[in-house]
Amino acid sequence: MGGYIADLTMVALLIVAITALMGVITNSIGEKVFGGKRRTEFTDESAKYRTGWKAVGGTKK
Repeated sequence: MGGYIADLTMVALLIVAITALMGVITNSIGEKVFGGKRRTEFTDESAKYRTGWKAVGGTKK
């Protein structure tokens, strides 16, 4: 019975991991193929607003 539970747990974890990775991989392929020249439109706009901001969070060691 313990072996069955272990196998079921491993298969469930693999299914969840593969499903999550499939979404990330498909999204990145879609951006590369269909993104065109506006691929970084939102990140560029965000970076434009953040220029000149002070860094917060303490000092780096």
